[in-house]
This record gives sequence, structure tokens and C-alpha cells, in this order.
Amino acid sequence: MPNQNAKITCTLEKLAALTDSQLYGNPAYIIEGVEELAEAGSSHVSFLENPRYQTQMKKSAAGAVFVSADIPREEGKNYLVTPTPSLAFQKAIEFFLSPAFSGFTGIHPTAVVHPEAKLAADVVIGPHAVIDRKACIGARTVIDSGVYVGPETIIGEDCHFHPNVVVREGCQIGNRVILQPGAIIGSCGYGYFTDKKGRHSPLKQLGNVILEDDVEIGANTTIDRARFKTTRIGRGTKIDNLVQIAHQVSIGEDNLIVSQTGIAGSSKTGRNVVLAGQVGIIGHVNIADGVIMAARSAAIKSIEESGVYSGAPAAPVKEYNEQMVYLRNIRKLADKLNSLERKLQDLERKENE
Repeated sequence: MPNQNAKITCTLEKLAALTDSQLYGNPAYIIEGVEELAEAGSSHVSFLENPRYQTQMKKSAAGAVFVSADIPREEGKNYLVTPTPSLAFQKAIEFFLSPAFSGFTGIHPTAVVHPEAKLAADVVIGPHAVIDRKACIGARTVIDSGVYVGPETIIGEDCHFHPNVVVREGCQIGNRVILQPGAIIGSCGYGYFTDKKGRHSPLKQLGNVILEDDVEIGANTTIDRARFKTTRIGRGTKIDNLVQIAHQVSIGEDNLIVSQTGIAGSSKTGRNVVLAGQVGIIGHVNIADGVIMAARSAAIKSIEESGVYSGAPAAPVKEYNEQMVYLRNIRKLADKLNSLERKLQDLERKENE
């Protein structure tokens, strides 16, 4: 785990106030850091989010544990009770662990900033970054080393682009957007014209990408520009590493899209959609508000009602689970069918004798 600052100590009384938790235990008890339940010592605070791990909590040597109000508490142990133990634990993490900050401020002398680019106040441009013609960058945005910002791209305030990000020409980035290392925004969509001889020539992709406010894009995720319109990622959406989003896709607000998911061109998702790992969505389909697609599921047609879906092709999870039960028992069903067929053949033979 990250190095903890050993100089930081905190009483449980203070920690309860910092995390908006209700303390059950000794207010003067000293906590010196955070740790998982299984590895925590008497000076650590830990947390229990999933009730299935109550046994692990009982065995833990943690000095205090964040729990929800419905979790039974043992006499003589310290608890910090909160409706959201994981969120409260996160506040404790941020209190005890010291993040590392870049030593670069302002515009680094090795950065290349085009004279027609516009930079607002307090922008940070790291080593070897390139800001191209007529790019606009909002106040307090941080552009780390090796980032490329294309011509006529507009970037809002309080953004952070980590090393080796590429945002190509004409894209629009909202406020408080985070791009993790290696993210590519505005790469060309996958489109080719095939002639009569079977040879492929690329179609020029002249649209753009818009990332709305509070979007976060994971490492090495790629979001293609549209052919002539816009690929759009809605406000508050969080996208994991290694995701591919194709040209002219429209992702709704507050979506969660997990690693290795692929979304083909011109598809749309509604609000609060969750796509688990390795989900696939073909082109030109719509996914309704509130849909949750389980890992490795695939949408080959539009999903018009909210709910949990699984399988390829995706089906409501209850229907999918029933199908899986039948598949697991298919050998038994086949054996029964063969047995019945043999009995029927015996009866027919006896009738014919």
C-alpha cells in the first residue's frame, strides 16, 4: 500500500468529526493510519461495506472500523457508524496519506505553445507538452508532460490531463474533466470505402468529440471523432481504462463504463447506464436509462426498459439465469429424452411382434 505519513495521528473523536460518523467507543483512542480488515493492526482504522465480511471484521485487529448502523457491534471495540462506510473510509485515507504533487508550475520552458493559443490564468503546462493553434485552455487546468492539444480545441476550467494524453483538433472539453495517461480523444473513426476491386480507402472523419463537465476518462481509452457530427460523452460519466467508443456515439449523463467495453458507431445510452467489463454494443442501438449490463454481455438490438441484463445476446437477468439452468442440465435432459425414445421404440417393437 502507499506509504503513510507516520507523523499524522488522530483521535477517534477527531476522526469521527472529519468523516461525519457517530463514534461508539473510546474518543481518546489514537489512530495512525488506514488498512484493510485482514491486515489492520491496533493503530489502524478500517471499514466494512459488504455485510458478507462480518466474520473478517470480528477477527480483525483494527483499532476502529467504519460500519453502517445495521451491523452488530461488539462490546469493547471501537466503531464509526455512518450510512456510507466506504465513503467515510475514503475521507480517512485522504487524511492519513500524503499525495505526491508535481514539482512543475506555470509553463515549462520545453513546452511548445502556439502563439495563437489562448491560456487562462494559473494554467500549468508540463515538459514537452504541445498546445496547437487557436487551442483555448481554461483557468487552473493542468496539462502534464507529453500531452498534445490539437488546433481549435477548447478545454474548460479545473481540468487535469495526465501524461501522454492526446486531444485532437476541434474537440470540446468541459470543466473539471480528468483524462488519465494515454487517453486519446478525437482519433479518427473506423470508416472506409471499398471499391469494386475490394480495396479500402479511408473516409475523412471531420466531426469532433465533446466531453461534458465532470467526465473522467481512464488510461488508454480511445474515443473516436464523428465522421461529420459529434461523439458526445454526457456530464458526470466515468469511463474506465481500455474502453473503445466509436464515431458519433452518444453516452448519457452519469454512466459508468468499465474496462474493455466496446461501443460501435452511432449507438446511444441514456442516463445512469452501467456497462460492466467487456460489454459489447453494436452500432445504431439505443440503451435506455438505468440499464445495467453484466460483464461480457452484448447488446445486438436496442434495450428499451431499465433493469439488469446479461448474456450475449443480452436478456433480462432472470431470463438469462433460467437459460443457464437449462444449459447446465442439458446433458440430463438429453439422457432422459434418449431413455424415453428407447422405451418408445421397445413398445413399438412389441406391438409389431
